[in-house]
Amino acid sequence: MLNTYTFPEYDYIRSKDQDAAEPVRHPVIVVGAGPIGMAMALDLALHDVPVVVLDDNNTVSVGSRAVCYAKRFLEIMDRLGIGQRLVDKGVTWNIGKVFFDRDLVYTFNMLPEEHHRRPGFINLQQYYLEEYMVDRIHELGGIDLRWKSKVTQVEQDETGATVTVETPEGSYRMQCDYLIACDGANSQIRSQCGLESKGQIFKDRFLIADVVMDPSNFPPERWFWFNPHFHEGQSTLLHRQADNVWRIDFDLGWDADPEEEKKPENIIPRVRAFLGDEVEFELEWASVYTFTCRRMDNFRLGRIFFAGDAAHQVSPFGARGANSGAQDTDNLAWKLKLVMDGRAPDSLLDTYSDERVYAADENILNSTRSTDFITPKNEISRVFRDATLSLARDYPFARRLVNSGRLSLPAVYTHSSLNTLDQETFVGNMLPGAPSTDAPVSKAGQEGYLLDHLGNQFNGLLFIEGKRDLSQAVLDQLSALYQAKIPLKSYLVCSHQVDLPLPDGVELLVDTLGVVKERFDATAGTFYVLRPDQHVCARMRQLDNNRVAAAIRKATAQ
Repeated sequence: MLNTYTFPEYDYIRSKDQDAAEPVRHPVIVVGAGPIGMAMALDLALHDVPVVVLDDNNTVSVGSRAVCYAKRFLEIMDRLGIGQRLVDKGVTWNIGKVFFDRDLVYTFNMLPEEHHRRPGFINLQQYYLEEYMVDRIHELGGIDLRWKSKVTQVEQDETGATVTVETPEGSYRMQCDYLIACDGANSQIRSQCGLESKGQIFKDRFLIADVVMDPSNFPPERWFWFNPHFHEGQSTLLHRQADNVWRIDFDLGWDADPEEEKKPENIIPRVRAFLGDEVEFELEWASVYTFTCRRMDNFRLGRIFFAGDAAHQVSPFGARGANSGAQDTDNLAWKLKLVMDGRAPDSLLDTYSDERVYAADENILNSTRSTDFITPKNEISRVFRDATLSLARDYPFARRLVNSGRLSLPAVYTHSSLNTLDQETFVGNMLPGAPSTDAPVSKAGQEGYLLDHLGNQFNGLLFIEGKRDLSQAVLDQLSALYQAKIPLKSYLVCSHQVDLPLPDGVELLVDTLGVVKERFDATAGTFYVLRPDQHVCARMRQLDNNRVAAAIRKATAQ
């Protein structure tokens, strides 16, 4: 029990599958109703893919667990339908501060660029995220969420998978075309398949202490201390969450006894030394953990896919766990839909592992470097770190070397086989493989943002200056792209309203501030192709249907 939150209990409901003479077959089964499993289910449902979700519990996660959600995560949640609810409840922050001993070394901003809908980060306890996902599942429909349903056995052949499910009323078997394991770091599906995650377990222990206190004590920022006077020789991290709950992470060292450190009589003096005797607080929740950075060799095994912690793990510094896991589901759902509909070959599904293994390696590299900087493994490393921190007070070059947990950024699939290489010169960040940036736009006089209109299908952006760029031939080209085997819906991006009849599959977005044009390095006639997960896959200076069709074929592994 927590003082600030009451955990919901969801009913176990007997499924008609349990009374069937033979195992009932479903298109997709997701194992695990944590944030990644439910994100996977929501994304599939938005693609009109029926899905069953199995979870061995009947409530949300206990304790705050994941807490930092990055801008890209929020953009994915917007597409799934819960982004605004997360932002409304969470604590928004962009500013971080790094301290060395008693001194402020420097301050950084996670969103230095204006005109984005979402902040650099919000902080929110994981149980709220899961609760909102359950609500969205019930609202959206098309998802059969089964509580108290533990998968005890998995088998597969070339046509699909069969699972044995244990419930309070006994066991039953069910089948699926595809099985997605989102059952966490200790994945039973992974074990039952004879697979493993390989990597490094760090010999460090950290204490998480969630405390409730007056929000006026600290601003909603990320504060990180190296060698603080209240916890000498170690490090400490402070974050504010919803409900005036503050997370404090204390580096304990490898020799610390986890059971002893979790006792309130040992936690409270640490917290009091940090906050000071004058600050009143209540201990809400605590846990001791070790760092692990590891991944599976391949996130696909035939008809079984692995996502989130089941596929890869990183240390919590840098907010790379849930943020990366949501990008897994963002990557897989649209590919699965196209293959299931017979519009793309099975080989498209291999690119899920290719792209997300690349992202996992990037996260593991950054997470390992953060851990090594935060907890030096020898005296020379500590001397280097402390010298870097001392220089960072006065010299910007040294600040780039400080690593208090390099914060999560979305993966850019630069080398993906699904990209079409540029034939013309572009500048900026919107290169093939990058997730689309956001910017203010209006549609039919309604103010909004670019990402409100992108996703769940292939999209095109055609930049125009006005009516002179919109011949009937151009409109016919865009209409033909919309009517193709894999439809591409296009948006005309213009600085002002254009009054002209537009065919089906073509709409106008007004780039009122010119930010979209700037961020996409666009000139009149520039055309971008974006995947259903909002990643750029091709761009060209003039619309050419043959090039666009070739880019979509390449983006779907054809």
